Amino acid sequence: MPQESARNGARLMGSFKQSRDGPPQPRRLTLVYGPYFRMRGVETQAMETIGIGSLAKRVGVSIDTVRYYEKCGLLAPQSRLPSGYRRYSGSQVARLRFIRRAQELGFSLRDIRELLGISGQRDVARIKRSAERKLAEVDKRIAALQRVHQALSKLIKLCPGHGRAAECPILNALGAEFIQ
Repeated sequence: MPQESARNGARLMGSFKQSRDGPPQPRRLTLVYGPYFRMRGVETQAMETIGIGSLAKRVGVSIDTVRYYEKCGLLAPQSRLPSGYRRYSGSQVARLRFIRRAQELGFSLRDIRELLGISGQRDVARIKRSAERKLAEVDKRIAALQRVHQALSKLIKLCPGHGRAAECPILNALGAEFIQ
Protein backbone atom coordinates (compact mmCIF):
# COMPACT_ATOMS: atom_id res chain seq x y z
CA MET A 1 0.00 0.00 0.00
CA PRO A 2 2.73 2.58 0.83
CA GLN A 3 4.54 1.77 -2.45
CA GLU A 4 1.32 2.38 -4.44
CA SER A 5 0.84 5.68 -2.66
CA ALA A 6 4.41 6.69 -3.52
CA ARG A 7 3.81 5.84 -7.22
CA ASN A 8 0.64 7.92 -7.26
CA GLY A 9 2.50 10.79 -5.64
CA ALA A 10 5.20 10.58 -8.31
CA ARG A 11 2.51 10.65 -11.01
CA LEU A 12 0.96 13.71 -9.44
CA MET A 13 4.33 15.44 -9.22
CA GLY A 14 4.70 14.80 -12.96
CA SER A 15 1.82 17.21 -13.47
CA PHE A 16 3.94 20.05 -12.09
CA LYS A 17 6.67 21.93 -13.96
CA GLN A 18 9.86 22.34 -12.04
CA SER A 19 10.80 26.00 -11.85
CA ARG A 20 14.33 27.24 -11.24
CA ASP A 21 13.38 29.77 -8.64
CA GLY A 22 10.50 28.84 -6.47
CA PRO A 23 8.05 26.01 -5.98
CA PRO A 24 6.90 23.76 -8.83
CA GLN A 25 4.27 25.34 -11.08
CA PRO A 26 1.16 23.37 -12.08
CA ARG A 27 1.03 22.14 -15.69
CA ARG A 28 -2.11 22.25 -17.80
CA LEU A 29 -3.48 18.79 -18.44
CA THR A 30 -5.72 17.59 -21.24
CA LEU A 31 -7.63 14.39 -21.75
CA VAL A 32 -6.24 12.22 -24.56
CA TYR A 33 -8.92 10.17 -26.28
CA GLY A 34 -8.08 6.72 -27.50
CA PRO A 35 -8.69 3.14 -26.50
CA TYR A 36 -7.86 4.25 -22.96
CA PHE A 37 -8.38 7.74 -21.60
CA ARG A 38 -5.32 9.30 -20.05
CA MET A 39 -4.10 12.73 -19.05
CA ARG A 40 -1.28 14.45 -20.91
CA GLY A 41 0.56 17.65 -20.10
CA VAL A 42 0.01 20.59 -22.43
CA GLU A 43 2.45 23.44 -22.75
CA THR A 44 0.81 26.68 -21.70
CA GLN A 45 2.84 28.68 -24.21
CA ALA A 46 1.06 27.10 -27.17
CA MET A 47 0.00 29.22 -30.11
CA GLU A 48 -2.94 31.48 -29.38
CA THR A 49 -6.21 30.25 -30.82
CA ILE A 50 -9.36 32.18 -31.57
CA GLY A 51 -13.04 31.31 -31.74
CA ILE A 52 -15.19 31.10 -34.83
CA GLY A 53 -16.60 34.62 -34.33
CA SER A 54 -13.14 36.18 -34.13
CA LEU A 55 -12.01 34.21 -37.18
CA ALA A 56 -15.02 35.37 -39.19
CA LYS A 57 -14.49 38.98 -38.13
CA ARG A 58 -10.77 38.96 -38.99
CA VAL A 59 -11.44 37.70 -42.51
CA GLY A 60 -14.68 39.61 -43.08
CA VAL A 61 -17.08 36.70 -43.53
CA SER A 62 -20.05 35.42 -41.57
CA ILE A 63 -19.90 32.59 -39.07
CA ASP A 64 -22.23 30.62 -41.35
CA THR A 65 -19.68 30.97 -44.16
CA VAL A 66 -16.96 29.51 -41.93
CA ARG A 67 -19.23 26.60 -41.02
CA TYR A 68 -20.10 26.08 -44.70
CA TYR A 69 -16.41 25.88 -45.65
CA GLU A 70 -15.92 23.35 -42.85
CA LYS A 71 -18.81 21.29 -44.18
CA CYS A 72 -17.28 21.43 -47.69
CA GLY A 73 -13.95 20.23 -46.32
CA LEU A 74 -12.04 23.42 -47.16
CA LEU A 75 -11.38 24.45 -43.56
CA ALA A 76 -11.07 22.59 -40.29
CA PRO A 77 -10.65 23.94 -36.76
CA GLN A 78 -7.26 23.36 -35.18
CA SER A 79 -8.93 21.99 -32.09
CA ARG A 80 -12.10 21.95 -30.06
CA LEU A 81 -12.56 22.84 -26.45
CA PRO A 82 -14.09 20.22 -24.13
CA SER A 83 -17.32 22.21 -24.51
CA GLY A 84 -17.21 21.59 -28.28
CA TYR A 85 -16.35 25.15 -29.29
CA ARG A 86 -14.10 25.39 -32.34
CA ARG A 87 -10.65 26.97 -32.00
CA TYR A 88 -8.60 28.30 -34.91
CA SER A 89 -4.95 29.28 -35.26
CA GLY A 90 -3.16 31.69 -37.57
CA SER A 91 -2.85 29.04 -40.28
CA GLN A 92 -6.64 28.70 -40.47
CA VAL A 93 -6.96 32.50 -40.73
CA ALA A 94 -4.51 32.45 -43.66
CA ARG A 95 -6.33 29.51 -45.27
CA LEU A 96 -9.69 31.28 -45.01
CA ARG A 97 -8.21 34.43 -46.56
CA PHE A 98 -6.81 32.29 -49.39
CA ILE A 99 -10.27 30.80 -49.99
CA ARG A 100 -11.92 34.23 -50.09
CA ARG A 101 -9.30 35.72 -52.43
CA ALA A 102 -9.55 32.74 -54.77
CA GLN A 103 -13.32 33.16 -54.87
CA GLU A 104 -12.91 36.85 -55.69
CA LEU A 105 -10.75 35.80 -58.65
CA GLY A 106 -13.57 33.58 -59.89
CA PHE A 107 -12.40 30.17 -58.67
CA SER A 108 -15.19 27.79 -57.68
CA LEU A 109 -15.04 25.91 -54.39
CA ARG A 110 -14.08 22.80 -56.35
CA ASP A 111 -11.21 24.74 -57.97
CA ILE A 112 -10.15 26.08 -54.58
CA ARG A 113 -10.10 22.58 -53.09
CA GLU A 114 -7.83 21.51 -55.96
CA LEU A 115 -5.58 24.55 -55.46
CA LEU A 116 -5.28 23.85 -51.74
CA GLY A 117 -4.35 20.24 -52.50
CA ILE A 118 -1.78 21.28 -55.08
CA SER A 119 -0.32 23.98 -52.81
CA GLY A 120 0.28 21.32 -50.17
CA GLN A 121 2.34 19.42 -52.74
CA ARG A 122 4.19 22.60 -53.76
CA ASP A 123 3.56 21.81 -57.47
CA VAL A 124 3.85 25.31 -58.94
CA ALA A 125 3.46 24.09 -62.53
CA ARG A 126 0.02 22.63 -61.76
CA ILE A 127 -0.99 25.80 -59.94
CA LYS A 128 0.01 27.84 -62.99
CA ARG A 129 -1.98 25.55 -65.34
CA SER A 130 -5.03 25.90 -63.10
CA ALA A 131 -4.72 29.69 -63.14
CA GLU A 132 -4.30 29.65 -66.93
CA ARG A 133 -7.51 27.60 -67.30
CA LYS A 134 -9.33 30.11 -65.11
CA LEU A 135 -7.98 33.00 -67.20
CA ALA A 136 -9.23 31.31 -70.39
CA GLU A 137 -12.70 30.98 -68.81
CA VAL A 138 -12.64 34.66 -67.83
CA ASP A 139 -11.65 35.63 -71.38
CA LYS A 140 -14.63 33.66 -72.75
CA ARG A 141 -17.00 35.39 -70.35
CA ILE A 142 -15.57 38.80 -71.26
CA ALA A 143 -16.08 38.06 -74.98
CA ALA A 144 -19.69 36.99 -74.31
CA LEU A 145 -20.34 40.13 -72.24
CA GLN A 146 -18.86 42.31 -75.00
CA ARG A 147 -21.29 40.73 -77.50
CA VAL A 148 -24.18 41.44 -75.13
CA HIS A 149 -22.95 45.03 -74.72
CA GLN A 150 -22.79 45.57 -78.48
CA ALA A 151 -26.27 44.09 -79.03
CA LEU A 152 -27.83 46.18 -76.27
CA SER A 153 -26.13 49.35 -77.50
CA LYS A 154 -27.48 48.73 -81.01
CA LEU A 155 -31.02 48.09 -79.71
CA ILE A 156 -30.95 51.18 -77.49
CA LYS A 157 -29.96 53.35 -80.49
CA LEU A 158 -32.83 51.89 -82.54
CA CYS A 159 -35.47 52.40 -79.84
CA PRO A 160 -37.21 55.80 -79.97
CA GLY A 161 -38.23 55.54 -76.31
CA HIS A 162 -41.93 56.20 -77.05
CA GLY A 163 -44.76 54.70 -79.01
CA ARG A 164 -46.43 51.31 -79.00
CA ALA A 165 -44.77 48.36 -77.28
CA ALA A 166 -45.29 46.21 -80.38
CA GLU A 167 -42.98 48.54 -82.32
CA CYS A 168 -40.18 48.63 -79.70
CA PRO A 169 -37.00 47.07 -81.15
CA ILE A 170 -35.78 46.01 -77.70
CA LEU A 171 -38.98 44.11 -76.89
CA ASN A 172 -39.10 42.65 -80.41
CA ALA A 173 -35.53 41.38 -80.08
CA LEU A 174 -36.34 39.78 -76.72
CA GLY A 175 -39.48 38.05 -77.97
CA ALA A 176 -42.31 39.80 -79.75
CA GLU A 177 -44.71 36.90 -79.24
CA PHE A 178 -45.01 37.83 -75.56
CA ILE A 179 -45.92 41.48 -76.29
CA GLN A 180 -49.67 42.14 -76.44
